[in-house]
Amino acid sequence: MSDPRPAGDALRNNIYKRYTGRRMGPMRRALYRVAAPSIFGLARLWWHSCRIVAIVGEEHLEAALARAPSFIPCYWHQHTLFCAQYLLSLRPRVRTGFLVSPSVDGELGARVLRRAGAHVIRGSSSRTGALALKEYFHALTRDQVSTVVSPDGPRGPAFKCKPGAILLAQMSGRPIVPMSYAAARAWLVHWDRSVLPVPFTRVVIAIGEPRTVPRVLDAAALQAWQLELEGLLKATFQTARAALMQSP
Repeated sequence: MSDPRPAGDALRNNIYKRYTGRRMGPMRRALYRVAAPSIFGLARLWWHSCRIVAIVGEEHLEAALARAPSFIPCYWHQHTLFCAQYLLSLRPRVRTGFLVSPSVDGELGARVLRRAGAHVIRGSSSRTGALALKEYFHALTRDQVSTVVSPDGPRGPAFKCKPGAILLAQMSGRPIVPMSYAAARAWLVHWDRSVLPVPFTRVVIAIGEPRTVPRVLDAAALQAWQLELEGLLKATFQTARAALMQSP
């Protein structure tokens, strides 16, 4: 089910109906055909309107690619906008993959991401967790796609690591690369605490040192790695903030 290209609407509707009981109707399909390029265009304008004054830690990205042809970018759900766009700007050297809900509503996001050149995995960390993990694994190891994991997820709790990224790194042997960004001025979306930089503001992106998870972990070690990843992500954000304060 990685980046599916279903043959016809019947198969697509089977995917949606299996998980949500809903079908993709012709009106919604027509709306998405118009909305997807519009949203993509607005996102690009937003990205280019902001001034990226520094990218700290690019050598860590080089180190991760030296270890393996793909890696696991890891950032808080709240930092998706600019971390995702930065990763997509690395094409074709880095193929970036994202998990998108298999619901009818998720189809719009999937179309926008595909237009941006992303590899799309249809699944849900909460409703199709085991299947999503399997698809992530295959994308990482078979297709050499660097699959993004937001360890707190859209449902939270915010800034608390769930075990998905650790398990994926353990299974695949691919390094985790923590990422974050800071903006001089930004709006905060209250329902999920997402950070949306104000257009024309200054932004710094920070990339942390890649970490490889051991193949064998007991429950205590897994929990320790979750706490360590939380610390790494917080430290990466502090690096971005410090660089932003020093920038002109």
